[in-house]
Amino acid sequence: MKNFIRRIQLAGAAIVLVATSLAFTLEIIQMYKVQTIQLADLLLLFIYLEVMGMVGNYWSNQSIRLTYPLFIAITALARLIILQKKDIDASVLIFESGAILLLAIAIVVLKLRKSKMLKTNVSKEDL
Repeated sequence: MKNFIRRIQLAGAAIVLVATSLAFTLEIIQMYKVQTIQLADLLLLFIYLEVMGMVGNYWSNQSIRLTYPLFIAITALARLIILQKKDIDASVLIFESGAILLLAIAIVVLKLRKSKMLKTNVSKEDL
């Protein structure tokens, strides 16, 4: 049963990898067609690369580091801020920036939770 569930997980990871690779390729084709590259496009490509890296890490280590989804969320929020119109309410921008700050703090806490500063041991795979 455990082997069956593992195969389903790997099949799901493969589907995510194929879909992300396809989206990455389509985005590059779209940028080529329009002959422009904007910061939002680059951030989207970076999100795709982070997802592919997360799937690759899951495939090889059979686990996902908690920081991967947090980095993806930070990049997605940055892209959202860039894509928004300039006439939005300033409080929305402050809330979105605060969300990025909270995610960054969460990453720092995850990195330091078992560090030498706190006198505990950790392996790189735990982070």
